[in-house]
Amino acid sequence: MKHRYLPLTEKDKKAMLEAVGVSTVDELFSDIPESVRFNREYNIKAAKSEPMLMKELARMAGKNADTKTYSSFLGAGVYDHYTPVIADHVISRSEFYTAYTPYQPEISQGELQAIFEFQTMICELTGMEVANSSMYDGGTALGEAAMLSAGQTKKKKILISAAVHPEAREVVKTYAKGQYIEVVEVPHKDGITDTEKLQSLADEDVAAVIVQYPNFFGRIEPMKEIETVVHSQKALFVVSSNPLALGALTPPGKFGADIVVGDAQPFGIPAAFGGPHCGYFAVTSKLMRKIPGRLVGQTKDDQGRRGFVLTLQAREQHIRRDKATSNICSNQALNALAASVAMTALGKKGVREMAIANIQKAGYAKKIFKEAGFNIVFEGPCFNEFVVKMDAPVKSINQELLSKGYIGGYDLGRDYPELDRHMLVAVTELRTKEEIDMFVKELRDCHA
Repeated sequence: MKHRYLPLTEKDKKAMLEAVGVSTVDELFSDIPESVRFNREYNIKAAKSEPMLMKELARMAGKNADTKTYSSFLGAGVYDHYTPVIADHVISRSEFYTAYTPYQPEISQGELQAIFEFQTMICELTGMEVANSSMYDGGTALGEAAMLSAGQTKKKKILISAAVHPEAREVVKTYAKGQYIEVVEVPHKDGITDTEKLQSLADEDVAAVIVQYPNFFGRIEPMKEIETVVHSQKALFVVSSNPLALGALTPPGKFGADIVVGDAQPFGIPAAFGGPHCGYFAVTSKLMRKIPGRLVGQTKDDQGRRGFVLTLQAREQHIRRDKATSNICSNQALNALAASVAMTALGKKGVREMAIANIQKAGYAKKIFKEAGFNIVFEGPCFNEFVVKMDAPVKSINQELLSKGYIGGYDLGRDYPELDRHMLVAVTELRTKEEIDMFVKELRDCHA
């Protein structure tokens, strides 16, 4: 046999044609004039045998610069972190990777419990009271948070810090356009939200103020100061957070955040060239019924045994369209499971140690950069990212680094014209002292 999978035999094809009353496939298109039919060969390669096709695909895949063969200093929202091996083992079990939506609790207890545990751990990390079963990614979760804020406050203006991820800001603007909501950017000052400018922009028309913690530059925002400004105008305080960072930082809930969102990618979810990942969404209990997606709750059956059910489903497929909080139609159950398994395997102590390792290694890298003569921009506390000024275009530097086995940092000039020739460098717990030292040496050679 040449193929592992035969989707259609000639016998199958003949039976199907007989069933619809035609003798050939061409007869199916007889109503279409020949003058507009596609009557030539497709401009694609000729079919190959499976072994030859696998070789070709392997060669193509080998051209990718991945974190298994390259040392990566690229973050900007997607990070190279340690994943406990058990995470891949659990999500590879068929009862999880084939599961979709657990509408029937009597046959979906495992899936429902996994989601419940995810919700619980997100609440513990963020310091919030309620979390949903996950969302597509951190960017769309932030867009939903902005819309929830506008709906809850009946106001039509969103203030968002320029230190929030550029792509997430664009997602918020896209969501807002359809709802006729104004989005105003608050500039950053020295890499953190300009609180004086925020104070001047915050007025009674503002539905929410959105910041990122740690922010896009890796800096730690003055959360208490921002919260005071936000709530003085009766707006909602929305925070986008890297959940791993919350293993070491004070959770947003302790600062009075109303909504906390982010991406669970740092826990057990591979970078995968940008996705799929897993957004999380946590709120205060006051906003529980406005949360998008669904909630899994814990209960008891008629025999007193612990069980799990879909407690709240506020999406348009389940309730009247005009009462729905969102048209988001699914969650990321498999990736949420991966995150749950990773967090469970690490434990509270392990998550904290992992977060602190990111802080310490980034601190070491900053020290080595300075000793090598580089200018570290935006001095101050950071998580695992910081900004370094370069003497040449970052794009060309990164091309040279690739040839030497390194994935360089993010080119900030793409989104911040004033930061042209500035690189956002990410240092996670996986980067060794030797890798950091050699990376800085190679960058110094690029400048020589």
